[in-house]
Amino acid sequence: MKKKLYFLDIDGTLALGKTLIPGAASLIEEIHRQGAHCCYLTNNSSKGIDEYLAQFEQWGIPADREEFMTAGIYVAKRLKAEFKDKKIFVLGTESFLFECRREGLCVTQEAEEDVAAVLMAYDTELTYEKIRRVCRLLEVHRFIRPWYATNADLCCPSEFGMVPDCGAISKMISLAVGREPEFLGKPDPGMIDYVLKQYEIARQDAMIVGDRLYTDIECGKRAGIATCLVLTGEETEDSEVADHCFLSVEGLAKNLHSERQSL
Repeated sequence: MKKKLYFLDIDGTLALGKTLIPGAASLIEEIHRQGAHCCYLTNNSSKGIDEYLAQFEQWGIPADREEFMTAGIYVAKRLKAEFKDKKIFVLGTESFLFECRREGLCVTQEAEEDVAAVLMAYDTELTYEKIRRVCRLLEVHRFIRPWYATNADLCCPSEFGMVPDCGAISKMISLAVGREPEFLGKPDPGMIDYVLKQYEIARQDAMIVGDRLYTDIECGKRAGIATCLVLTGEETEDSEVADHCFLSVEGLAKNLHSERQSL
């Protein structure tokens, strides 16, 4: 199981809300002890990198900005390359808007006629007025204006259970406007492909660790890398779909430690 790069999902894998899952810190420490890299690969675009860095600091886990790749960051990079300085309507949190602007994307939250595309994210600051504006933009130019969403996750794990994620919000709007967005986050392998190029690491030397079959594990399979499912989030039963399965990241940490000790 030893790899050079581990893609680690956050929500449901390393943490539930702001609560760190037992064994998460040990896993990250063991990965670094082996001289390997961590990439925190999350579909959660409601938070910016600064917020994640602050949260990891509270957990006592050292982390660098370059170790994070969110669906929001990846989508902003991709749309910037495609639309350049054209205006993009964004439904998302203030943190997500900040990240989009930092990537050079021209964003607005007004339903203006010169909007070239609509982008939706996991918006924990959602209002009905935002939903109305998205519907207006998608109805006015139904077959011209592209509609993108960061991720297809229907729910996001929290300390008390699940809450609606970007996929659920998108579904609600889809039912109203009669069309669906193009999802650019996991399970699309684009984020993994991008990071592998940055690190110059081969696919056989990478593994994704996550709690969800239809995003995390499916993303790893589409990208051609090893997969590891943990049962602390949405999935609660072992699955033969993933290459490896543990009750939590604590089991993976112990396994990697044993492998290193046996060498």
